[in-house]
Amino acid sequence: MHSRTVHGSWIAGGLALCLQAHAADLVASHACPSQNRTQESRREALCFAIPFGGRTRTLSVYAPPRISGPRPLILVLHGGGGTGVGMEWLTKRGFNRIADRDGAIVLYPDGIEKSWNDGRGDSHVAASQLNVDDLAYLRALPQALAAHYAIDPARIYATGISNGGLMSYRLACDAADVFAAVAPVAADLSVALGKDCHPAREVSIAIVNGTEDPIMPWQGGTIKILWSSRGQVLSGPASAARWLELDHCEAFSEPDGVIDAAPDDGTSLVRHVAHCARASEVDLFEIRGGGHTWPGGEAYLGRLLVGRVSRELDANEAIWRFLASHRLR
Repeated sequence: MHSRTVHGSWIAGGLALCLQAHAADLVASHACPSQNRTQESRREALCFAIPFGGRTRTLSVYAPPRISGPRPLILVLHGGGGTGVGMEWLTKRGFNRIADRDGAIVLYPDGIEKSWNDGRGDSHVAASQLNVDDLAYLRALPQALAAHYAIDPARIYATGISNGGLMSYRLACDAADVFAAVAPVAADLSVALGKDCHPAREVSIAIVNGTEDPIMPWQGGTIKILWSSRGQVLSGPASAARWLELDHCEAFSEPDGVIDAAPDDGTSLVRHVAHCARASEVDLFEIRGGGHTWPGGEAYLGRLLVGRVSRELDANEAIWRFLASHRLR
């Protein structure tokens, strides 16, 4: 598998993407960055490199052996300052186990200088400063991989945390012809993107946010990393409400109640569900007391910096159940 070279370009809406350099020449690599030895030692996904837009991009791919037929593809996007290898570690390789069980393929891409150009115009984000076309890149990746793996074009999904969650919103807004559903975590819809978001179709979305997130404010306003302001976002409920409009939804149904299965973690869970046009769906996982973290994942920084990691929810499994229930129509 490693010796093969992949050639491909993404066709969307009946038109070829006009790119500076289309996705081509996917080759095995050792260049995928990791942040520490622990993350590196627990890596299971294979590293590849691909030229795109005048740069060499790296990505990690996990595919279980002996799978046949077209399989779903999940893009798992790291947060600002993170890496694809780090995202595999942060999620405790849970998506890899899902892939083993259900035959999915998992892709952990690396952003430019550990960042994504998510559309909020944050001047502190390297990918935004450099005007990196991450939208075109992530749109192109599924087709690039399709020459290497059997991928079902109706089951391509994206999830991510923080900067990666904001990028997931952008994919739902601007790549609705590629991604069947998305699940941003610890991310609100940016004010700028919320105004300009007009998906080509109804896109199912699951929003997983903590109410005590010290970086991405549940109540909306300014994203803050230490003393730095990093753009304006809607509140968690307003982000969901905007998506109710976009997907032409009914109102959220009455929640089943507060879930507190792990009383010692300082968090609880309320899930809001709305059914929408063309079998789409909007879910809001309200993690009461949760921080800027991946529920059920690794505690990547101290609680004073990022808040609590909720154990009320295995985000890997909850996100997969949601994504897998939706297909591109």
